[in-house]
Amino acid sequence: MKAAEGYILKAFKDKDKVLKLTEKIRRLSEELGRTVRIMEFCGGHTHAIMKHGIDQLLDGVVRFVHGPGCPVCVMPMQRIDLAIELAKREDVILCSYGDLLRVPGSRRKSLLDVRAEGGDVRMVYSCLDTLKIARENPDKKVIFFAIGFETTTPQTAVLIKKAKEEGMRNLFVVSNHVITPAAIQHILNAPEIREIGKVEIDAFIGPGHVSVIIGTKPYHYFAEEFLKPVVIAGFEPLDVLKAVYLILKQLKEGRAEVENEYTRFVTYEGNVKAQRLVAEVFELRKTFEWRGLGIIPYSSLKIKKDYEEFDAEKVFDVSLPEPKEHPACICGKVIRGVAKPTDCKLFGNVCTPSNPLGSCMVSSEGACAAYYKYRRGIVFHR
Repeated sequence: MKAAEGYILKAFKDKDKVLKLTEKIRRLSEELGRTVRIMEFCGGHTHAIMKHGIDQLLDGVVRFVHGPGCPVCVMPMQRIDLAIELAKREDVILCSYGDLLRVPGSRRKSLLDVRAEGGDVRMVYSCLDTLKIARENPDKKVIFFAIGFETTTPQTAVLIKKAKEEGMRNLFVVSNHVITPAAIQHILNAPEIREIGKVEIDAFIGPGHVSVIIGTKPYHYFAEEFLKPVVIAGFEPLDVLKAVYLILKQLKEGRAEVENEYTRFVTYEGNVKAQRLVAEVFELRKTFEWRGLGIIPYSSLKIKKDYEEFDAEKVFDVSLPEPKEHPACICGKVIRGVAKPTDCKLFGNVCTPSNPLGSCMVSSEGACAAYYKYRRGIVFHR
């Protein structure tokens, strides 16, 4: 099975096919007569574009606008500060995914710093690992600091359901799960923020993994209401290039539709079972703040009343001062798509993956991390 999957993925990296498709895109671009601005919402696509030098292959044809599709990057500073304050408590074991532990809070301190000072902070590969930790530490309050888009939300829902089924009394969750369509709508409804700038977008490359869960159905609103083509894509070079080709073809023909390039995993309806599971455990928050985007109504999920005994935000009383961003970090602008990582004076010297000053350099899906890792590399040469 793995060998067959590897063979299929290898075909999506075929150099001759990549170069042929690139030429087709360039011919379409000449007919359009302008550079097209495409936002790739997902951080995984940003890394694919940089890793394979697709932005260089399509230089002058497409301007890729890096979107807010990195869950660690969009986490507002006050939520990082909340995690740090919870982790400082002697009776708490705080668990989360690896990248989040390295994000600096308002006082330039991260969860890893708290751990170095004696706090019990643990990286988990699966949120279900916290069940075992809670069972083994009945005298501790185990908090899972949940992050992620629709891709990881079902797993957190499973965790909460299992905790209730087992009658656990020492496991809690802070929900920071955010919703992709709400962020896209916010960008289109409010293209300009005074202190950050204006982002202009002709079309979207839709996130692949998120769309496995939610399907292509939610994106039709953006194509119909805002007349913006949306193409859901996979993460191999030919996936991204095919998405670009389909977008340019739509623009040339005067269409704005949703197309699915990632048909090997994404359907129209998505994973209905996962959607129902999430709907059982979570409900929409009225407001939630995103780094770089500000407050977006109904853009994140909170735990429903039926499961509120596991909601850490209701169980723990934490008072926090106003959050303070690093004055020189432009992560908010990068997330919004109005600046590139290389526009930042800190990039690559003061701010590096080993010494990140902003969340975009921390996360494996962050745009700054992608530029730092791949900025000199190009796999396909014309």
